[in-house]
Amino acid sequence: QVHVVESGGGLVQAGGSLRLSCAASGRTLSRYTMGWFRQAPGKEREFVAAMRWNFDSTYYADSVKGRFTISRDNTKNTVYLQMNSLKPEDTAVYYCAAALRIGNWAFAREYDYWGQGTQVTVSS
Repeated sequence: QVHVVESGGGLVQAGGSLRLSCAASGRTLSRYTMGWFRQAPGKEREFVAAMRWNFDSTYYADSVKGRFTISRDNTKNTVYLQMNSLKPEDTAVYYCAAALRIGNWAFAREYDYWGQGTQVTVSS
């Protein structure tokens, strides 16, 4: 089992940056794929980025490619989402998730464990 807790959200002006953190706990983290999703008011949860814990392969939604970067710190069991050049449309609650077996990284239903979310608000 994996427990994840997000932090780092806040209010930022358009063009600014934020770094979200996802602290993970579990005995077999190296076997998991870690993903970031977001959900804006009135919209469905959407995929943002993902990476395999034990490999360097990453995957991004087209809407954030080139602006967001997912990374990890194995010593801290933490996954990060560095968000640059933020836009008002990036405003959402951001969730961290973990998946043991995954076919499509962008499908929320394939993730087994979820955090409580952290609010990101980008003002224009």
